[in-house]
Amino acid sequence: MVLVAKPAGPTSHDVVDMVRRALGVTRVGHLGTLDPFAAGLLVLVVGRATRLAPFAAQWTKDYTGVIRLGTVTATDDGTGAVVE
Repeated sequence: MVLVAKPAGPTSHDVVDMVRRALGVTRVGHLGTLDPFAAGLLVLVVGRATRLAPFAAQWTKDYTGVIRLGTVTATDDGTGAVVE
């Protein structure tokens, strides 16, 4: 298992590809997708450990976020220009 502090920007699949290249292995998977805008801990399984991925669905996961009320953006998310 590999724990990666994923920054905002790359997709979970992008991070998996980076780890594949860095470790020189083909079997790498993640235990939950993070939105490209999200930063956080991305849990990866490598090699034979990919077989354990189905069991991770039973794990308790916590998510936190920030909501800014009263702001409207052109894209309805934090990446767009504020229009109101």
